[in-house]
Amino acid sequence: MTRKLWFQLAIGILLSLIIIKYFVEVQWIFSPIIIVLKTIFYPLLIAGVLFYITVPAQLFLEKKKFPRWASIITIFIMIIAAIWVGISIVGPPIIHQINNLIENAPAIVNESTVFVVDLLEKAGSLPEWLNDAINTFKDTLTALPVEFGKWTVSIIQSVFQGTLILILTPFFLIFMLKDHEKLIPFVTKFFSGETKKWLTKTLNDIDDVLNLYIRGQILISSILAILLYIGYSIIGLNFALLLVVFAFFMNIIPFIGPWIAFFPALTIALFQDPVMAIWVSLITLVAQQTDANLITPNIMGKTLNIHPLTIITILLAAGNLAGFIGILIAVPGYAVGRAIISNIYDYRMEIKATANKKI
Repeated sequence: MTRKLWFQLAIGILLSLIIIKYFVEVQWIFSPIIIVLKTIFYPLLIAGVLFYITVPAQLFLEKKKFPRWASIITIFIMIIAAIWVGISIVGPPIIHQINNLIENAPAIVNESTVFVVDLLEKAGSLPEWLNDAINTFKDTLTALPVEFGKWTVSIIQSVFQGTLILILTPFFLIFMLKDHEKLIPFVTKFFSGETKKWLTKTLNDIDDVLNLYIRGQILISSILAILLYIGYSIIGLNFALLLVVFAFFMNIIPFIGPWIAFFPALTIALFQDPVMAIWVSLITLVAQQTDANLITPNIMGKTLNIHPLTIITILLAAGNLAGFIGILIAVPGYAVGRAIISNIYDYRMEIKATANKKI
């Protein structure tokens, strides 16, 4: 019985739960480690994304006889130039639109409150749970000025964390670009035979999944942002550039990201002109259909092949467990886990087939 897969899986789950239980109970021992991991997580994540974006350029440069150090310096020059161009061209209008949005925020809040009150008066008696939800919403709007102080503290903390990210991210990226071919050989050198072969294949599959997902999602998000910006500019939507930048980052999240980006644009359109909301809805529909039928199938292909219902379930669970960062890494984490489990299954089937041949 101990050789049965279900028994081994049950023992593995049981041991994992016991480890988690005692980890939680003696968490104070691991607090320094947790603090260090939280400090390096964001720089490591950003450096990893930049690595997968820039490594094709590095490979191209090295095919043109660039030394490794020269390719790294060239890539950093390209990144700095791209940031400078972005700040110079996109930065001023975004700052202008942010200032306008801040100036108009009180009016938007007041109009929202009036809209909710009018809705209540016209709707008559509503269920108690709905009244409670609306009252909570009104209290939240009223408490916005009080929360400003807390937001200021959060902004100061974010600036400090952003400084750490700016310092650590380039170092992580340098070492990734310099030694990325050495990672898999370094990990597999402690193993031999079929285990080493299996581990090498698994790590290569994980690399392929991350490579496809990161490059594909950023390219898809960029194309969608361009389509939205063209549409918003044609109809004259206020804060178009700011909304498109927000949409770019949200579209990186599969399936539900575009809907998260849609609601701010719809809200701005409703306050600008109710007819504008119809145009925003049509533009979003056209962009999403173009993505679903042309962009994603040709860029991502069927490699990840994750059902939308699975994506929604994963994103909801990750959001409850780890907030926005959980939503951001949930789908690639799931894809990596699926690649590992798939390789484990294939490995076991090969061992079983080999054993049957010997019998």
